[in-house]
Amino acid sequence: MRIDILTVVPELLVSPLGESILKRAQAKGLVEIVVHNIRDFTTDKHRQVDDYPFGGEAGMVMMAEPVARAIDSLKAEREYDEVIYTSPDGVRHDQHEANRLSTLGNIMILCGHYKGLDQRIRDTYITREISIGDYVLTGGELAAAVITDSVVRLLPSAIGDEESALTDSFQDDLLAPPLYTRPAEWRGMRVPDVLLSGNFAEIDRWREEQALERTERLRPDLIR
Repeated sequence: MRIDILTVVPELLVSPLGESILKRAQAKGLVEIVVHNIRDFTTDKHRQVDDYPFGGEAGMVMMAEPVARAIDSLKAEREYDEVIYTSPDGVRHDQHEANRLSTLGNIMILCGHYKGLDQRIRDTYITREISIGDYVLTGGELAAAVITDSVVRLLPSAIGDEESALTDSFQDDLLAPPLYTRPAEWRGMRVPDVLLSGNFAEIDRWREEQALERTERLRPDLIR
């Protein structure tokens, strides 16, 4: 898999993309993540990539030409399964979307910034708009990092225990059940006896019941 990220602030992505599972996945050759500075594609001597919006609204807008140059440059080298724009009005990113994206080959993510992006770029190039929540960030870089992390960890061999990713929260539209590790008793609190019983059928049943109870209590919207 290859993920290209277009941004006006590439420095924001250095640490999130260069540590932990993402670092190991790239070292194993499972994914190639390349960050591109949109300012490298402007002809302005001051490397400006934004301008005032028509109509007099407050804020600045990402200009069409530098973004188009960046996208055209990448699309001339390879085909992309999705060209994603991180936007507050995009579809809400969830585990199902992460699963879907993890099956693709090449993905491009355009990070929103300033007040927004010239609509003509969205109309011409963007195939998918994604939001990570109903709030506004300074830019789409953190959203791009979230999307990338959620996708890459699903790639085969990206994490040590591949089965672990299949039992994560939201994979079956339920929250994960409570988890415990050693010692079996800590500060007077004991691990539920069923988890120590060795009866895996009973353990599975307990986990299913706990996942359903926790989801009904904390995220009833998932049950609906």
